[in-house]
Amino acid sequence: MLWVKDLVKVHRTAAAATHAVRHVDLRVDRGEFVAVMGPSGAGKSTLLHLLGGLDRPDSGEIWLDGRRVDHLGEAGWAVLRRRSVGFVFQFSNLVSNMTVADNVELPALLAGVPARQARTRREELLADLGLADKARAASTALSGGEQQRVALARALVNHPGLLLADEPTGNLDSRNTRDVLRLLTRFHGRGCTIVLVTHDARVASTADRVISIFDGEIADDAPVELPPRPPRTVADVVRLGD
Repeated sequence: MLWVKDLVKVHRTAAAATHAVRHVDLRVDRGEFVAVMGPSGAGKSTLLHLLGGLDRPDSGEIWLDGRRVDHLGEAGWAVLRRRSVGFVFQFSNLVSNMTVADNVELPALLAGVPARQARTRREELLADLGLADKARAASTALSGGEQQRVALARALVNHPGLLLADEPTGNLDSRNTRDVLRLLTRFHGRGCTIVLVTHDARVASTADRVISIFDGEIADDAPVELPPRPPRTVADVVRLGD
């Protein structure tokens, strides 16, 4: 689904140059849920922005679904994001003067989806996210957790094959964090490939793999290992003995 080769990004100022991403190689298979962890300033968000075309690499290659995309201009990336890549930010970034329904439908309409079909998709997503009764509400009238769920619906309305999430629970309390993670896990179960940046080990534990980044380099890349499940009943014990 996603392949990155020797990716480099340098932030330059008049005083100095900082290597935000250093020669990163990465492969994400279709249907995987990958968490990216590391301390502040390690390059996590820069890497995600490069993968979603919100920033440009200085060198290296990015391949998405068998197609090289790092050379695309802004117009090409805009089309790609509408059709294939969903993005969720730490802050919901909803359009404040639009309703919840309009915020969710807008990317579909921009992608050329007929209005009736865009409305159907919006209704299904909001119902799935427990927000059907908020469709006509102003986005500013929602709680932080509700706004983040709307942002998730907006990112998913065009059925992207890849969802990029940059600290989507970073500003949420524990209850809303659980709600957002439950929704991400649900869509992952439906086949969506997810790359999620987080500083929270509990959030990362919901992924299939955890990648650790330090000073712009991948320091570790390992599958999440779950502890063995203890038997619950006498019958389970007997079966294990067999």
